[in-house]
Amino acid sequence: MEKVEILGVKIDNLSLQEVLEKISRFLDSADQHFICTPNPEFLIKAQKDEKFKGILNYADIAVADGIGLVKAAKFLGRYLQRVAGVDLVWSLAELAEQKNCSIYFLGAGDLVAAAAAAVLKRDFSGLKIAGAESGGEIIDPFFTDEDLIGRINDAAPRILLVALGQGKQEKWIFAHLDKLPSVKLAVGVGGSFDYISGLTPRAPKFLRRAGLEWLYRLIREPKRWPRILNAIIVFPLLILKEKIFGKKNPPPEISGGTTD
Repeated sequence: MEKVEILGVKIDNLSLQEVLEKISRFLDSADQHFICTPNPEFLIKAQKDEKFKGILNYADIAVADGIGLVKAAKFLGRYLQRVAGVDLVWSLAELAEQKNCSIYFLGAGDLVAAAAAAVLKRDFSGLKIAGAESGGEIIDPFFTDEDLIGRINDAAPRILLVALGQGKQEKWIFAHLDKLPSVKLAVGVGGSFDYISGLTPRAPKFLRRAGLEWLYRLIREPKRWPRILNAIIVFPLLILKEKIFGKKNPPPEISGGTTD
């Protein structure tokens, strides 16, 4: 599997269909698997958080959720395909229906996870929803909420979608996946529940294709400007620095089952 390294984070150069083929094999496996969906903000955060960077590189698959990563790869002389997190969740729900695998929706605001689950259930009537909840206030992703773990284990999902926001969701999955034996695939999905539920409209397709989704978000949600500033100014500057000076250090390695 070809990987493209950007700012010390390894991204898998896979199409959506290729990701789904791998997921299908994951779901038939006895092992547990973890997928993350990095965008430029992930990589910026990873420059100051080595633990987070290590977890991203530990994931079984890391797909480029953001046109910024695709353009950065091209600028660095590499080729990378985009797999939008929302599209992945939608396609994963269809695959789960076909394979008779249940999904647990964890994270996002109150009732948002349930609303996203309801939308997917509407589109895929045979989809099994194991559960849907916000998970409460998760401040420390390495802290184990035994009640939450118990609820998930009681539901025994095959797939766990975690929407706790960048960094927190990946750390939570890393720290807790081995406590959830029925889960064969955990995916950090960021704001996907907001989009699927309809709480946050996606940018029109022509803007997404043009790489201007950030502009649509800025117009609709001006409070996002610090995050968008990171994506359109800070991230390109880091990429330019890598282009000129190259990478300074190899990406950190991390082993599973630790909560240090």
